[in-house]
Amino acid sequence: MEYAKEFEGKTKTILDSFRSELIGFRTNRPNAKLVENVKVEYAGSLLTVNQLGSIGIEPPRDVFVTVWDKSAVPAILKAIESANLGLNPQSEANGIRMKFPGLTEERKKELQKSIRAAAEEAKIKMRIARDEINKKIARETDENVKFKAKSDLQKTVDQFNSEVAEAVENKLRDL
Repeated sequence: MEYAKEFEGKTKTILDSFRSELIGFRTNRPNAKLVENVKVEYAGSLLTVNQLGSIGIEPPRDVFVTVWDKSAVPAILKAIESANLGLNPQSEANGIRMKFPGLTEERKKELQKSIRAAAEEAKIKMRIARDEINKKIARETDENVKFKAKSDLQKTVDQFNSEVAEAVENKLRDL
């Protein structure tokens, strides 16, 4: 059905966006994705950290950025500090080290609340997309087509909700 495919495309986009948003929530595990897209003003351009160096994880709780151009280190330090990620970047001989401090109980609760809010926002976007498709389905004259389209739509909604719930549970487990 064209309605089901259109809705699946919209829900996939919403789900991908939600998963990307979840990556930005800092957990107890260091994650290079947390800093890779931080915007850095360097040489008159706005670049991301991953365009200025390579990012790696050094167990147990360090992220290390090997900067390709040493003159970019101050700009990267400033950008990471101003991004309010809860990290304290330190300049070293060949790059920047960020130690991930353990999360306090208060911070964990804040993160849980934010993660659940992001999930609810994704569900709201899905409902808006579903309503748009339902309006198109309502214009159909064939009752069988309407019934089949609504049935397919509901299957996609159920799948979307289970994937969002799974992503939330996985992220909360990481806290």
